[in-house]
Amino acid sequence: MLTFTALGPFQAWADGAPLDLGGQRQRAVLARLLVAGGRAVPVNTLIDELWPGNPPAQALSTIQGYVSRLRRALEPGRAPREEAEVLVSAPPGYALRAETGQVDAWRFESLVKSEGPPGQVWAAMESALGLWRGPALAEFADLSWAVTEAGRLEELRLIAVERRADAGLTLGRATSLVADLEAHAAEHPLREEAWRLLAVALYRMGRQGDALAALRRARAVWRDELGLDLTAGLKRLEADMLAQRLEEPPAPEPPAVPALASPGAPAEGAGPGGGGVLRVLVADDQALVRAGVKAMIGSDPGVTLAGEASNGEEAIAAVQATRPDVVLLDIQMPRLDGLAAARRILAGEQPPRVVMMTTFGSDENLYAALRAGVSGFLLKTAAPEQFLAAIRAAAAGDALIDPAMTTRLISAFAGRTDPASPPALAGLPDDRLDVLKLVARGLTNRQIGQTLSLPEEEVGLLVKSLLEHLGLFDRAQLVMAAYESGLVTPGEKAPFSSL
Repeated sequence: MLTFTALGPFQAWADGAPLDLGGQRQRAVLARLLVAGGRAVPVNTLIDELWPGNPPAQALSTIQGYVSRLRRALEPGRAPREEAEVLVSAPPGYALRAETGQVDAWRFESLVKSEGPPGQVWAAMESALGLWRGPALAEFADLSWAVTEAGRLEELRLIAVERRADAGLTLGRATSLVADLEAHAAEHPLREEAWRLLAVALYRMGRQGDALAALRRARAVWRDELGLDLTAGLKRLEADMLAQRLEEPPAPEPPAVPALASPGAPAEGAGPGGGGVLRVLVADDQALVRAGVKAMIGSDPGVTLAGEASNGEEAIAAVQATRPDVVLLDIQMPRLDGLAAARRILAGEQPPRVVMMTTFGSDENLYAALRAGVSGFLLKTAAPEQFLAAIRAAAAGDALIDPAMTTRLISAFAGRTDPASPPALAGLPDDRLDVLKLVARGLTNRQIGQTLSLPEEEVGLLVKSLLEHLGLFDRAQLVMAAYESGLVTPGEKAPFSSL
């Protein structure tokens, strides 16, 4: 089957094998016909748009030669005098004949316009965003028609991101959406829908203060950038939140997990990447905090309690006795504080993942904990859904915990190196550096795969090889290595990503 891809590197494929489309300008002829969506493009238009302002004397014959060679590539079995069926003559020019399913950009646009119940919209937007492998038509960025089309497709991509999030909120998936919506609003701060979705997601997680703070951030950005206040719609949302007039959040969809294992016993397949019931150790010197976290763990059939501890020494002993998958560790405890305990736990053989719990925001202790190899940190006031999402993210190792906050903390302290600083990145090949840059911007393995056109499993192996090569333990340490080496700098524009 013949297919065409424009949402990333431009290419034509025959039964999954790439075709030789010739040089840049010859490829541009096919790309321009693809952009026309099956409509005919006059030859004079092709000439004007391929050589803007300065066409060569033999432009017409050159175009004809390009078309002839493209036809041979697209239909190698066609007889010399047989009519072309793909790149056809359509006086006064040419047209590309293909079905919607053969062209990723056409299929993407069709999916973005899909209607139906929330579950159907969610699935359609997932499929649409999954078609992207990088910026559209980037290799033709010096041609105005390609820039215009790339901008139109990018706007549709942002709409798909927001439609997916809106459907997800209706389906009760606020917790899993917040991190991506934080990044979306930060990258596109002038989009009203980005701020609305983020505020609603935070509100539905029970974080009314954070939801209102998001709207205050939007107001500040708009005043600085545009000299405008919030739109009427966002003002109404803010007033409804203050008056608690928003509808109750829907119940989240139940997680698809195996049956609950008996407390304290390891489940088959448990552990990072295992897909079984995750065993969690809770360490905090306050009994009330431990009780709350244990109740939260007991509410989820995918997580079970491995044990508890009231200080750092007990936590180390409990890890050795119970071999949990994840440790929730208070950063300040008597006898041995959480930071010291985390370092000793992570220095052991086949250590568990460690997530720090704290009652305050970002500071140097949290940065030191990330440097030591913990997977991330949580405020003790966070909603239960955030705790459960953090446990799963830590165990899987394929995403940062709260990527917006984590990358913001690391970028703020990135210049403060110490003798235990991660090694330099000299000698790493470009493909590893590309992956590291995207990890440093908070992208998940899946998002990195979509950006670099790689299978998610291959991205996981690349991340693992980076950790091994640099002698690091956790994903957050890779982010530090990227910032401290100068590979990524604070304030640098994030690379292309889809949510």
